[in-house]
Amino acid sequence: MEKLNIYLANLAVEHIKLHNLHWNIVGKQFVAIHVYLESEYDKAADRLDEIAELIRMSGQFPTASFKKYLEVATVKEIEDSKEIPTNEALEILLADIKLQKELALEIRKEANDKDNFPVANTMEDHISDYNKQIWFIESSLK
Repeated sequence: MEKLNIYLANLAVEHIKLHNLHWNIVGKQFVAIHVYLESEYDKAADRLDEIAELIRMSGQFPTASFKKYLEVATVKEIEDSKEIPTNEALEILLADIKLQKELALEIRKEANDKDNFPVANTMEDHISDYNKQIWFIESSLK
């Protein structure tokens, strides 16, 4: 469950990070990306609850403080508020999605090895969505 708690921490940090990007982007594609980032932070919030519940169903306790999230997360927060060009915001999000996808792949493999199908299936769903988001963002950055 250690990796699942890291995944959870990443979702918590990403949720706030997405708000920062959403509030502070500027550029020609502002409206479309502003709306897209809102949908992504809503998704992160839903996944945060989903992963915490998977951890509880396994008899463990999810990490539940921002202090601990920041200690274990591999997604890094944006330290300062400033204007962020739309392409830079997308590049930041793309890097985080790729990082989270790699962690989800590791968790899915471990869950499969232990016949933990609820975790494996959840990770499979997340990986599928990450693949789609990677395609969307990389297409937008061309």
